[in-house]
Amino acid sequence: MAALGPGFSGGDRIFLELAKRWQKKFPVRIYVWEEGRQMCRRHALNPSKNLKFVIWKMGDWGRAGFYVNYLARIVRSIIGAFQLNLRNEASTYVYSASDFWMDALPGWILKLRFPKITWVGTFYLAAPSPFKGFKEEGEFRLPTIKSIFYWLQQQPIYWLIKIFSDKVFVTSQPDAKRFPKHERQGKIVVARGGVYVPKKVEKMKRIYDGLFLGRFHPQKGVTELVDIWEKVVAKRPKARLVMIGDGPLMDDVKAKIKEKNLGKNIELAGYLPDGKKKYDLFQKGKIFMHSAVYDSGGMACAEGMAWGMPGVSFNLEALKTYYPKGVLKAPINDFDAYARLVLKLLKDSTLYNKTTKDAVELVRQYWDWDRRAEDILVQITKPRG
Repeated sequence: MAALGPGFSGGDRIFLELAKRWQKKFPVRIYVWEEGRQMCRRHALNPSKNLKFVIWKMGDWGRAGFYVNYLARIVRSIIGAFQLNLRNEASTYVYSASDFWMDALPGWILKLRFPKITWVGTFYLAAPSPFKGFKEEGEFRLPTIKSIFYWLQQQPIYWLIKIFSDKVFVTSQPDAKRFPKHERQGKIVVARGGVYVPKKVEKMKRIYDGLFLGRFHPQKGVTELVDIWEKVVAKRPKARLVMIGDGPLMDDVKAKIKEKNLGKNIELAGYLPDGKKKYDLFQKGKIFMHSAVYDSGGMACAEGMAWGMPGVSFNLEALKTYYPKGVLKAPINDFDAYARLVLKLLKDSTLYNKTTKDAVELVRQYWDWDRRAEDILVQITKPRG
């Protein structure tokens, strides 16, 4: 119910890939509104013998302004949760695809109405402090109304999940500390996600020195990446970066590229769904630029690693366990150090080959979607105790 527009989050990816695989084992029913159904269709999640969609229609409310539409989806999901009847209560698992109210409140309501169900809550990204913003080690700043609202709206859901959920999905081990009771009782599932691992990577000329994939959002460090690439270009004038994605900071990125005269060095590919065009670019990239400045993990880097790219990131807390190898890490907010690591990989073939090998090994061992889906299923079906 939280899906809106062409954007696609890591939580969306986890939900879609798990549903594709779990339907082979048991019946799956998915409750969405019209745009949620479109998102599933775009990513090849379609009805089958074991997978059914129930569309909670929004009608004219779906075409209203953002805030009216947002509130209307919350109301519609609450109504839907009260209308829903579950026959096989003890064997039913209710999975909230996000911690947004329209996804999480139905799970909580169903848990109250049918206590024997297993409610799986998700808490993939803690809203940052309004006084720091999307910076893991950010300095004090005056909060905006938007940042205060984002933080405040997550707090009630966090406590509902903490108190009422039977299992909790988080994306990295450090986030488990937010749910101490669940962690003690073995009810935390570090979902982390997975990636498509190609059986063969074609030998294409890697014409892009760097490749970025992700939402153009403050937490992804997209404007910071332009600053970093300026430093790379200062030492390597013909260095090329391709950025795949779209989002609210697209205009800011374009303006910064123009300001720094990097039009010949940075190419904006826009949003690309899974498919040949996206994967061809992956095979043309040398280094995956995981420039996030605030994150709970991030599957995008693993996706690039699967196609033979080592990564460079900031040394965020979650990434220490997410990517123990295959990714070189710079001190947080140190753009010079980040650029130096990129240049070192491009210059030192021995280091590049070793880091690439580590990246591919890590992904093949821990990130294959079939393996991840099976492992997660085993964890959530353990007895509640």
